[in-house]
Amino acid sequence: MASDRRPGFTLPPGSCDTHVHIWGPFDRFPLAEGAPYTPPERTKHDLRALHRRLGIERAVIVQTTVYKADNRAMLDAIADDPARYRGVALVDETFGDAEYRALHEGGVRGVRFGFLKHLGGVPDLALLRRTADRIAEMGWHLVLHLDAESLLAFEELLRGLRVTVVVDHMGRVPAPQGTHHPAFRLLLDLLERPNWWVKVSGAERISAEGPPFRDAVPFARRLIEAAPDRTLWGTDWPHPNVRWEPDEADLVDLLPEFGDATALRRVLVDNPARLYGFP
Repeated sequence: MASDRRPGFTLPPGSCDTHVHIWGPFDRFPLAEGAPYTPPERTKHDLRALHRRLGIERAVIVQTTVYKADNRAMLDAIADDPARYRGVALVDETFGDAEYRALHEGGVRGVRFGFLKHLGGVPDLALLRRTADRIAEMGWHLVLHLDAESLLAFEELLRGLRVTVVVDHMGRVPAPQGTHHPAFRLLLDLLERPNWWVKVSGAERISAEGPPFRDAVPFARRLIEAAPDRTLWGTDWPHPNVRWEPDEADLVDLLPEFGDATALRRVLVDNPARLYGFP
């Protein structure tokens, strides 16, 4: 959504948007063949303009399936300001020591796997397990894009993971299902383990009411209460495949309903600094 509005809520210094994407410029970084959707061009320059409007100082750029394991656009953006940017990559079976080294030197600190049907469905679980073992040695983490159905379907796999794991978008349990939904209860149970983290992003994805997405607040509050030192936040800009494209200022203005100033400083500043090694 094109907007010039600045949020009413002032983010604390050092705040980090831990979930953004970059697409393009397509003449330099074309989409992968067979990409599951065709996004609009949204470049690193657009990202910087967004964060100037919101008052965000740091960001984690998450690779999306439209580029598959070609992480060049993300690495190019990180290279512009390596003190303020980190990345989460997609990898495939061709990645070896040299490829992982290049990613690490480029600011990558995690690898993402998705389970959603419209984005390709269940990943190669053998690759996921091998990758988890490989990145644990490097101090990286696994990022999992799950929904309520896949959380429950892969409970055994999830409980067996020993690497640090970050779950995207509050586990994508639809807000009308409530915080007592079995998938959300499973997520809370996993968060009792010290290697599990969660992003209180994606309010616009789980909401049934629409902007400003207040029906997502109980989920975010409960997750922050459950794991105050292992919760992150992000805008999910530029919001691929959403029912409502939010004004990111609305997402920032929702934050005071997630917790008090102490809790929000952890979520926005301290936790991402610790996980991603920001100075």
